Amino acid sequence: MSYLFDPELAAAVAMMPVVEISDVPTARAHVAEMFASAFGEPDRSGVQVRDELVPGPDGAPDVRLRIYTPDRLVAPAAIYDVHGGGFILGSIDSFDGPNLRLARELGVTVVTVDYRLAPENPYPAPLEDCYAGLVWVAKNADALGIDPDRIAIHGESAGGGLCAGLALLARDRGGPSIAFQYLGVPELDDRLDTPSMRAFTDTPIWNRPNAIVSWDSYLGPGRRGTPDVPIYAAPARATDLTGLPPAYVSVMEFDPLRDEGIAYAHALMHAGVSVELHAFPGTFHGSAMVEQAAVSRREADEALVVLRRALKI
Repeated sequence: MSYLFDPELAAAVAMMPVVEISDVPTARAHVAEMFASAFGEPDRSGVQVRDELVPGPDGAPDVRLRIYTPDRLVAPAAIYDVHGGGFILGSIDSFDGPNLRLARELGVTVVTVDYRLAPENPYPAPLEDCYAGLVWVAKNADALGIDPDRIAIHGESAGGGLCAGLALLARDRGGPSIAFQYLGVPELDDRLDTPSMRAFTDTPIWNRPNAIVSWDSYLGPGRRGTPDVPIYAAPARATDLTGLPPAYVSVMEFDPLRDEGIAYAHALMHAGVSVELHAFPGTFHGSAMVEQAAVSRREADEALVVLRRALKI
């Protein structure tokens, strides 16, 4: 199928490797190389970085957090980042560059969580790791120099889906206060039945075949699309979104996740949650890796604007 990609992105598509994730170990190595090639050696200037092992969920291993503290702190706020990768790929190392940029340019503390990956650790392990890390950040707000009422959660792709689940979990458990949820191209719906999910079977980076592997890995074989999938695993299934934090939702035009992101933003609005929704034209899932493209620069700059406003920086 042919797609009307943004011209700058179209020029890069032909040089992009095919991402096929059914062989998980190979896909992990492949994606790590792809991120290293796309982002290069990160700029570490102006930011102090340290790792911290914190208590994990009951009966589970400790969780590693990476804490980015800018030399120039502007506000006692924090961003709690959850990396993407279809629940099965990625690491906090792969996203050092973007998190260093957030800390340096916003002047706030950024904390990212090294959650366990599926299929070795299916739901609820990844989400519970994210929750345990968020609880630690809130409990240690004074030591971290942050206001516990000024924590935004931030994730893209599966990270966006985990953040949406995290917001629901924190609301229902009476957990840490979340000031804002940044849901970039979120992976939210295991039913795989939206028009975009049915149509985009061969799009770059992410497509319907990869989504099938992703959800089967995260939920376990045979659970995808069945009635008993929890809302915390697939937030698109939630029928009560009241009381959730304000949100930003982005979607890409030629992304199978497009329609579930739009539907979730609409559902949040109907529940009385303040939402900003942005659909970027001519883009595909992961097209932001083509950093020099104007639409990618606009997306990255908008993230800073959105987070500054949300955290009152």
